[in-house]
Amino acid sequence: MKKTLLAILMLATFAVNATAQCSFRNTAFNSGESLTYNLYYNWQFVWVKAGTASMSVYKSYFKGQEAYRGSLVTRGNKRVDDLFVLRDTLLCYCSIDMKPLYYRKGAHEGKRYTVDEVWYTYKGGNTNLRQHRQKHDGTHAWCNASKNECVFDMMNIFLRARSFDPTNWKKGFEVKFPMADGNGIETALLRYRGKSTVKADNGRKYRCLELSYMELSKGKYKEVVRFYITDDKNHVPVRLDMFLRFGSAKAFLTSMYGVRNPVTSIVK
Repeated sequence: MKKTLLAILMLATFAVNATAQCSFRNTAFNSGESLTYNLYYNWQFVWVKAGTASMSVYKSYFKGQEAYRGSLVTRGNKRVDDLFVLRDTLLCYCSIDMKPLYYRKGAHEGKRYTVDEVWYTYKGGNTNLRQHRQKHDGTHAWCNASKNECVFDMMNIFLRARSFDPTNWKKGFEVKFPMADGNGIETALLRYRGKSTVKADNGRKYRCLELSYMELSKGKYKEVVRFYITDDKNHVPVRLDMFLRFGSAKAFLTSMYGVRNPVTSIVK
């Protein structure tokens, strides 16, 4: 699930100047929210159950500061381990007013295990980043960066983006934003594709907003994940279509607990 979920779900303050300290209002989730998913992998034109994923958010502390702690865990099952090992754990902290504070991704994908980390501080009107990558051969690389705009990672952008108001979005709308990992900062793109109805693995159908997350590859933007989020104030991911190095995968919602707002997107 390289750069997916959640990716996953990003639309944040597009190029917000860091003098505003990158704050944002949270209208989408409460502490204690938990989401679970079934994962499927396409193997020789057949979709097979590949494992599970779970996301949660809780109030916590980061360096003595009250914060939200968001996590995403993906676990492939033994049935597909012979094809591709998938063991990803993503973690982030953001302030109560949604400023990114920390990000970590531990990824066991195939025969490779890597760790990315990003620490955020805000000073002098800039977003300052300390970045670390543990490579698959065990070596470590460190770098620093400073931007006069907000910078995000996969998890922090997901938490913030859920509070976006899509009322005036039109099909084909695009926005670019800076995304950090342990190795650098790149420009990503989000494209709105309109609305659709999606059936989740909990047996219910949801009215969803359909979006594509895209990254630069050889000078062109390439779709990495297409995701479907509930068309209500929760903006819960219901389905994700992932276009990965080893093939394609999908995730379907199985349960949601502790959501903040009424789920008005259910199609009866």
